[in-house]
Amino acid sequence: TQTHTKKPWAAVFLLLGSVVDPCSSQTYALNDKAGLGRVFDGIGGLSGGGATSRLLVNYAEPYRSQILDYLFKPNFGASLHILKVEIGGDSQTTDGTEPSHMHYESDENYFRGYEWWLMKEAKRRNPNVTLIGLPWAFPGWVGHGKNWPYDFPDITAAYVVNWILGAKQYHDLDIQYVGIWNERNFDSKYIKVLRNTLDKLGLTGVGIIAADGDWSIANSMIADPHLNDSVEVIGLKLVKTTKPYGGCAMKTWVQLLCPAVVDCYSSSSTISWNLVASYYEDLPFGRDGLMTAEEPWSGNYVVESPIWITAHTTQFTQPGWTYLQTVGHLAQGGSYVALTDGTGNLTVVIETMTHDHSVCIRPPLPPFNVTSQNATFQLQGSFASIKELQVWRSQFNFKTKKPSFFEKLTPLKLVDGSFTLNLAEDEVYTLTTITTGQKGSYPDPPPSARFPKVYKDNFDIRNPPFSEAPDFADQTGVFEYYINLTDPGPHVFTLRQVLTERPVTWAADADQTISVIGDYQWHDLTVTCDVFMESVKTGGVFIAARVDKGGQSIRSANGVFFWVFADGTYKVTNDLAGQTVLAEGQSGTRAYGWHTLSLTVKGQYALGQLNGYPLWKNAVVLTPKNGWAAIGTRSFELAQFDNFAVVAG
Repeated sequence: TQTHTKKPWAAVFLLLGSVVDPCSSQTYALNDKAGLGRVFDGIGGLSGGGATSRLLVNYAEPYRSQILDYLFKPNFGASLHILKVEIGGDSQTTDGTEPSHMHYESDENYFRGYEWWLMKEAKRRNPNVTLIGLPWAFPGWVGHGKNWPYDFPDITAAYVVNWILGAKQYHDLDIQYVGIWNERNFDSKYIKVLRNTLDKLGLTGVGIIAADGDWSIANSMIADPHLNDSVEVIGLKLVKTTKPYGGCAMKTWVQLLCPAVVDCYSSSSTISWNLVASYYEDLPFGRDGLMTAEEPWSGNYVVESPIWITAHTTQFTQPGWTYLQTVGHLAQGGSYVALTDGTGNLTVVIETMTHDHSVCIRPPLPPFNVTSQNATFQLQGSFASIKELQVWRSQFNFKTKKPSFFEKLTPLKLVDGSFTLNLAEDEVYTLTTITTGQKGSYPDPPPSARFPKVYKDNFDIRNPPFSEAPDFADQTGVFEYYINLTDPGPHVFTLRQVLTERPVTWAADADQTISVIGDYQWHDLTVTCDVFMESVKTGGVFIAARVDKGGQSIRSANGVFFWVFADGTYKVTNDLAGQTVLAEGQSGTRAYGWHTLSLTVKGQYALGQLNGYPLWKNAVVLTPKNGWAAIGTRSFELAQFDNFAVVAG
């Protein structure tokens, strides 16, 4: 399931899995005599749902590989079992846009974006990693003019299945599951068509996860045997069926497996949104990843606490292990779970996180109390003969602000299958028969640094490794490297906005396309770029400074926007929507000709140049005071950009 981490430390006890009777005594039995519980399908992270790994690909080595090791390398860091990625849909899906493999119905390209690369890197580190794809949006042609992808289920199913086939054909990646887009509600007919399409093409092993935002599918599956047979995993809370499902109904990493949610006992896996916070921090949900890697220009990254809290489970269990039924709440607050591989190994994870340090986004976390306590665990059944357990501990120590994460303690000797722990508040313990755990480490990365004040990119790369230019974060529209084979001059290699119609999306995409870059704290700066419009009469492009919003809020972004149009006019606006006009007039600009735009904003004044000559000046800019630089187009239209440069004060 897609789950949501509000802040890096908030992932602390979701991995602990299941909770049962809140009235447990201070002695807790761990027993398999009465049988076992759910099969464990693993812990994972989600790249996408809003271009959340956008900046990761721009990191230089060795830092990029180090980040990936902390996420995926077994017995090193988070050691994730699952990677879920967005099937790019050309639309804003929280923090940005990821490109589709089919911009148009006759177009197929399985090398766009960075999710292919990320899946291969995860697989290289852990060949057993489970791969899941989910579309958050679709190109406009899929909806045939409507903002809904299911009126033509055969077309939508073929679009998704093509992505699965492309993953195998071009990247040798086997996708094990595909999710259902349903921000409004799921579509039973489409799910059945998707299942039939997969089966006809020999993809019977690809399971369908449904649905990623709607609870009602469980009851629909009970009433519809064909739908029930089509769905392998339910992505949210399940009632009255025996299907496994990928977690509880909440999207908050800290709440998904927290003690207050007793229904989570049925959970078989948990996936955190997002995998790694590799997007500008001032976009929505800044630093909401398992770790943070938002400065490719400096090489700095941060191994946040969720990496080690995740390791408490992932390094000592594997998909295919099974939960014990004897798991539950601790008497003085907190919870515990236990898992076994069925061959004698046992892993017990215990947490005592307090309410104030377990913030949830939605829904609000119900009140609960946690106090220090002694807890005795009695191993019974096939575990009674265990003599020693390895011990790993994390202590948040919020009062002293000196946390200790994933610390290996002295192995614990058991007496008659019993052991007692003194549990303080805000701790996580793993006790296990597995001896391969490791707190991996690398030398400290370079120190944090602001985005460089002088930045240039001429996009002159013949075979770019990714379709996106470094550090540009597409908010609406898709800006890709482009080779203009008809141009023998200086503009052979450019950046091109390639979408010509609005995509199918749940987010409020702007009417204009825009890609932001730089430092959100920039206030005085000069932005320069060569521009080329490809729409006669109706075309338009802009460069911008002090852009103050992005992500889901991009439609209402303010800043200083310098527009030129193919009808020979220009306009300066204080907003992306173009409603607040600061200056306007004749420019002489036309389509199919290159023009150089330059925008300078200093204090409360702005001025603009066209082809090296002043076009307007002394536009008064009272707000915003700071923001990103940006490029974009008047609408969803073809346009090119070259020789982009920023000089910030």
